[in-house]
Amino acid sequence: MSLLQAIIMGIVQGVAEFLPISSSGHLAIFRQILRIDVDTGLLFDVLLHLGTLVAIFIAFRKDIKELIVEGFGILGDFFVNVGRFFGRLGGKKKEYRKVITSSYRRFVLLVLVSTIPTGIMGLLLQDIIESASETILIPGIFLIFTAVLLLIADRVQTGTKQADTASWRDAGLIGVAQGFATMPGLSRSGTTIAACLLCGFDRNFAVKYSFIMSIPAVLGAVLLEVKDFAPGDVAGPEVVSYLVGTVVAGVVGYLCIKTMLVLVRGKKFKYFSVYCLAVGVIAVVAHFMN
Repeated sequence: MSLLQAIIMGIVQGVAEFLPISSSGHLAIFRQILRIDVDTGLLFDVLLHLGTLVAIFIAFRKDIKELIVEGFGILGDFFVNVGRFFGRLGGKKKEYRKVITSSYRRFVLLVLVSTIPTGIMGLLLQDIIESASETILIPGIFLIFTAVLLLIADRVQTGTKQADTASWRDAGLIGVAQGFATMPGLSRSGTTIAACLLCGFDRNFAVKYSFIMSIPAVLGAVLLEVKDFAPGDVAGPEVVSYLVGTVVAGVVGYLCIKTMLVLVRGKKFKYFSVYCLAVGVIAVVAHFMN
């Protein structure tokens, strides 16, 4: 892979990860167009996602800091309650601590609930996802499906749910939606934001929830890919290309997060719907023409 190809792929990832047009679908299509042969399988894709993950941490740093602090608080209270449970068996009757004491603690648990179905589906679909990325037909079909989802999202009435009012059922359904969005061509942000809006989420919170809930999923994908990776799998010159592509994806991704917040508030998904429909149709036609 050349440096120019890596930069192009980084730009595609940064734009498509946060704008509702499917990064995985565009990466698969661009890989076919540019004739990029990535011998490490999904490694480069994972690194690009890692770059956009850093963008999420920067864009939502205040929320993520609170979530991390409250997450450790939940663990601390959990272990205290375990200790008090065994203490009660010995006759010491101390009251259990209340675990969910703030909206951020509830936010943490909602994300964990969403992550469970996503993780299970990601493991089950792993081989299918890799095979589907080797052709432009599947990404094309799912881009058309993304177009339909975006039209639905634009027409959903604005809800009021946030972390303190969203249900565990909502979190589970959104996690399932994110699990399906691992398929190339099905926009993760578009699918999960649409699911959030259909569950009655506030539009600003829907964007925040969609991006923050992707953190465990991306980290899990990184761990799954890295465990089978050996340093000798990538040639020296390619290392530089991979790193440059990752940095480009992060910078472009940060700019697109800010753009996405404006777009969702303005109900302007219909423009991306038209784009996804056009690219999807072109990809499907190109597949059969070849």
